[in-house]
Amino acid sequence: MHGLIEKELNSQDKILKPNFNSKTGRELLAFYLQTKFKQILTYDKRCESPIFIELNPNFIAKFTKRLINQPAKRLMVGITGESASGKSTICHTIKNVIEHRLMPVSILSTDNYFNDISKLILQYGSFDNLISNGYDIDAPTSYQLDVLRCDLEKLAQGAAIKSPMYLPNGTGVSKPDALDVDSEKIVVVEGIATMFEGIRDIFDVRIYIETDDNMRKDRFIKRACSERNQSPENAMKQWDYLTSTGGQHVRPFKKDADFILNGNSDLHYFEQILEYIHTITNNFLPS
Repeated sequence: MHGLIEKELNSQDKILKPNFNSKTGRELLAFYLQTKFKQILTYDKRCESPIFIELNPNFIAKFTKRLINQPAKRLMVGITGESASGKSTICHTIKNVIEHRLMPVSILSTDNYFNDISKLILQYGSFDNLISNGYDIDAPTSYQLDVLRCDLEKLAQGAAIKSPMYLPNGTGVSKPDALDVDSEKIVVVEGIATMFEGIRDIFDVRIYIETDDNMRKDRFIKRACSERNQSPENAMKQWDYLTSTGGQHVRPFKKDADFILNGNSDLHYFEQILEYIHTITNNFLPS
């Protein structure tokens, strides 16, 4: 991929920078991006560990139409996948690459939109007891989806929000209007709720991360023990629970994704793809 970047930068075969304020200019950009994105996919297929597992055949046409017809709207990117699939890691990789290129980006986690279940936890004695008695924390009903929908719509139109903040400390407390989130040119949202009914249609790009189960399990157990002070036995119990709920609430939405990405792939390679996308969208002759 580094070779493609260098080739693009050194190419003499460049087009004049379109006038993105005109529909004709945006149509030219859309056609250009379609050609370049097909080039990325061709390159990726030849790699030892491709990052693109599957692509929705309608995505390129849908995305370019959106660029042409709604140029003022923020670029909304939703990232989902089962627990410990690498959603947050890829999300922050995107953020770092974009910020390195001096492009503004906003990051939001749908985990902050969990319902406040502090009273239920007090009633049952602990978070684990609540789960053991049938509370499904990954179900759509366990989220403030109306608040999430409203906040995403505001961000898409350029308005800043104050999102809730769910405390991952076992108390089940959700603080309303606790986190300031600006509406930058690119808004990246990660979490399983990005693909829920009534939410997923907001996103221009919908990404599903698919990762080997053994790798996910290893990541989850290490994180639970080192970051959340759980015992190995309790972490394993929670893993079994999340494996079950993932099959019910996450995996079925894989069919609605625009991309299915390989969570086992080298993140450095993923960074290079993002850098190449940045290069091709900014490497024009002056108009």
